[in-house]
Amino acid sequence: MSAVLERAEASASQIATESIETVASLNTITKRYTNGVLALDNLSLTLRRGEIVALLGPNGAGKSTAIKLLMGLSSPTAGTVRIFGADPRHTAARLRTGVMLQVGKAPEMLRVREHIDLFRGYYPSPMPYPDIVKAAGLETIEERMFGQLSGGEKQRVLFALALAGDPDLIFLDEPTVGFDIEARRGMWAQIRSLAARGKTVLLTTHYLEEADALAHRIIVINKGRVVCAGTPAEVKSLGSTAPGTSTSGSLKIIRCTTVLPSPTLLAIPGVTSAKLTANLATLISTKPESTLRELLTLDQTLHSLEVQSPALEDAFLALTSDHE
Repeated sequence: MSAVLERAEASASQIATESIETVASLNTITKRYTNGVLALDNLSLTLRRGEIVALLGPNGAGKSTAIKLLMGLSSPTAGTVRIFGADPRHTAARLRTGVMLQVGKAPEMLRVREHIDLFRGYYPSPMPYPDIVKAAGLETIEERMFGQLSGGEKQRVLFALALAGDPDLIFLDEPTVGFDIEARRGMWAQIRSLAARGKTVLLTTHYLEEADALAHRIIVINKGRVVCAGTPAEVKSLGSTAPGTSTSGSLKIIRCTTVLPSPTLLAIPGVTSAKLTANLATLISTKPESTLRELLTLDQTLHSLEVQSPALEDAFLALTSDHE
């Protein structure tokens, strides 16, 4: 074991000479499985030091494949994968990586404290035990068996194990599943704290509010390709330039009660979609000022008017929907 760690530490010195800004990258990756399924199609992405990146996409988009490649659990058909400038299967790279998987499990007859001590022993420079316990919020359950914990408590233990080696790159797969609101906000605070310390976090989540609240950058993939990447605000605005939408203006959601029929609503300048339920209309417009003026001109009885900026969910659906 000591010999392995010595080789790993020597290799780590070499890896440290690589760019400190680029922590991980997928470069023009193609991944085709033996059954012929094309999971990733010429995909590239980069993770930088000290940032939280949310990787989003519908089921089957290729998120899991991309993460497996970054973790060194799979190899690309074409392209290169680098973690700290090295192959992700390199021991030194793995010692600087922490992973929390949604499907993660741990022996149920070990105590929380024993799990943490065990995982800390795998690393040459682990995070101090008290820091792990505090970060994961485990102060009151350290002596309990893993099998006696609730779903949310088990998630916190798995988060603790991901931090055991004091990693510089952390993969978090649906980290707050089973959490109540208070616990979720507490986890968010810890993730932000990790980034503030220069750690890089790659997050996958079905809670788009979570991605919006946490991520410095969001990468949306669909059918194995990156369809959008940027800050949460940029992704929301780019939803208006997705296929089938206009390419100008700022995207807004307009709701109102109106007597106007759907064809008339869709003909209003800037309106890219219109949903009418009874007399309640929900419009998406890339020219909200023009749309509002036309609405009020066409229907002087219009009322219950609301104008909202799009949520990340709206942009996500626009970017990942199939258009002719």
